Amino acid sequence: MRGAYAKSPMRDATDITALIVEELYCEANILADEVRAAFAPAASELLPVELPLRRALECEGLKTTTRIMHVLAWLLNHRAFLAGQMSDLQWERHTILPPDRAPVAEMMDLLDLQTQSLVADTQRLHARIARLDREYRARRIPPSRTIGSLNQRLDRYFAQR
Repeated sequence: MRGAYAKSPMRDATDITALIVEELYCEANILADEVRAAFAPAASELLPVELPLRRALECEGLKTTTRIMHVLAWLLNHRAFLAGQMSDLQWERHTILPPDRAPVAEMMDLLDLQTQSLVADTQRLHARIARLDREYRARRIPPSRTIGSLNQRLDRYFAQR
């Protein structure tokens, strides 16, 4: 098993450090608790008369919860990778941040300002993680693919001779 500071082409690709990942992970956990507190009891306490608000809380609550869980999954996998518990290939295959799904404006208008702000906070965190992910992937050159393409070119060259 590799240590957190072991040499790896992927780890050298950008400046995402364990400290940055840990800080983002803490932020995401705090947001996850706030999301749970905001959305879990709210929809179940509403009367049937408040159906539009209930629907808004359920729909936007599901999107917000999913968004923060995707961020947490990305961060957990990145933590495991930095700790040497995942290979470069495992990280590449299993640490994919799904695209965000924007809230529906009409439903957001039904939510109180504090809940709207919480949804926006999760969107900003998702966007930050997505940017880090894009930059990280753009800067890295997977060693297996580089060697594989070199081998393929050599095979084609010698096959023609």
